[in-house]
Amino acid sequence: MKLRDYQEESRKAIQVEWDKGNKKTLLVLPTGTGKTIVFSKVIEDRVKKGERVLVLAHRGELLDQAADKLEQATGLKCATEKAEQTSLGSFYRVVVGSVQTLMRDKRLRKFDADFFDTIIIDEAHHCISDSYQRVLNHFNANVLGVTATPDRGDMKNLGTYFESLAFEYTLPKAIKEGYLSPIKALTIPLKLDLSAVGQQAGDFKTSELGSALDPYLESIVDEMVRVASDRKIVVFLPLVKTSQKFTELLNQKGFKAAEVNGESKDRAEILKDFDSGKYNVLCNSMLLTEGWDCPSVDCVVVLRPTKIRSLYSQMIGRGTRLFPGKNELLLLDFLWHTERHELCHPAHLIASNDEVANAMTKQIEEAGVPLDLEMVEQTAEEDVVAQREEALAKQLQEMKRRKRKLVDPLQFEMSIQAEDLSSYVPSFGWEMGPPSEQQVKTLEKQGILPDQVDNAGKATKLLERLERRRSEGLTTPKQIRFLEQRGFQHVGKWPFESGKKLIDRIAANGWRIPAGVNPKEYRGE
Repeated sequence: MKLRDYQEESRKAIQVEWDKGNKKTLLVLPTGTGKTIVFSKVIEDRVKKGERVLVLAHRGELLDQAADKLEQATGLKCATEKAEQTSLGSFYRVVVGSVQTLMRDKRLRKFDADFFDTIIIDEAHHCISDSYQRVLNHFNANVLGVTATPDRGDMKNLGTYFESLAFEYTLPKAIKEGYLSPIKALTIPLKLDLSAVGQQAGDFKTSELGSALDPYLESIVDEMVRVASDRKIVVFLPLVKTSQKFTELLNQKGFKAAEVNGESKDRAEILKDFDSGKYNVLCNSMLLTEGWDCPSVDCVVVLRPTKIRSLYSQMIGRGTRLFPGKNELLLLDFLWHTERHELCHPAHLIASNDEVANAMTKQIEEAGVPLDLEMVEQTAEEDVVAQREEALAKQLQEMKRRKRKLVDPLQFEMSIQAEDLSSYVPSFGWEMGPPSEQQVKTLEKQGILPDQVDNAGKATKLLERLERRRSEGLTTPKQIRFLEQRGFQHVGKWPFESGKKLIDRIAANGWRIPAGVNPKEYRGE
């Protein structure tokens, strides 16, 4: 099986991290872009080196999927470590293992610490839990964590365990390159009050969410009739009884709706019937967030509001796959009323930061029609950058007046319009530490004031950007500082030679700006 370009790139990047000594590395691929295929190929590489590999997951469906995809992609068969099944004594080099089984001391002690050379964690955002940590800490192995789209909060948590991010393929890039469906979002003008719902483990209490939703269920169905009656829909709800009640209401209004939950004896049959078109709505109480695919789904309704980005991404991921005749995925959002604005909305799937997400959410709420997320993000990003530039203008003016030979990092970032640098937050342990002595020296040498760079991750990113700019022939920090002190704007976007020529002209003119040159309008030669 030939890998797509980004899949091949990620496969190589993982090996690079392990070669560098980063034993615990992370791969981020959105739902529907073939993460199981990628880690199957990584497993194949390891087996060819004579290694033993463990694939660790928390649900039986994920283990079965991994075993099936591994055999399809590579021809490799697996042994299983789950409940009564054991891999000990098997001649297979790959084991799919249940974390619930392996976490037990009696089971774990049967394996030497060096029994596995590599461990793959499917749905890696779960791996911070005690059960996973007990298994991972037992073995002395390279570890690859595979997850969909974690946000900064998730990354910070994952950064306490993983040492590096080997590769990330973003949802917007996957859509742009034609591997996932475009996404449109529509805010339904229904105000749903969650202010009385309590919190537990950093999210809303599911037991109280059901009661809070009950008064609105009929109105939600009416809105679905209005905007999505011709769609194939998956609905996520907080409780089984809420899911069952919602299914009844949908059927009363003319939908062909079915419901599945953990106790459903006919679950496989219902999923098959939904896939084939017998039903057009499938309701569930958070059962289908992992290990289930139905590419023909073209509408997702999240009635299980959450603050956790990875959970929200998993729900939406049920509808992002491509399918013949499917033009886009429609997400129905609501005017959720909460005490604090921490709720996940469609905007959070692709926004680079919370400022952009909030601006996008406002645009979508005010539109009243489905809007393409990528287009909304572009305008929101422009608005946020303009607002931020305006807010920072006074601060930058003050910096420019200071008699420093070195450039403040903030001035440099705003001049080169580097959103990724100005909004950078460290994730991994090493990134959070202070810059090294060598980093401080190099930043000073390159013209950046190191006092304002408070962590090693930011220092690394700045140095990488400076090196890239040097090789691309763009202006240096010192050129930026000199010219922006004299009123020239966004000098960071100019070629090095343009900056040099202008500084030479200013020097030849007694260090005054030459006649006919307007700093506010001048954009380099």
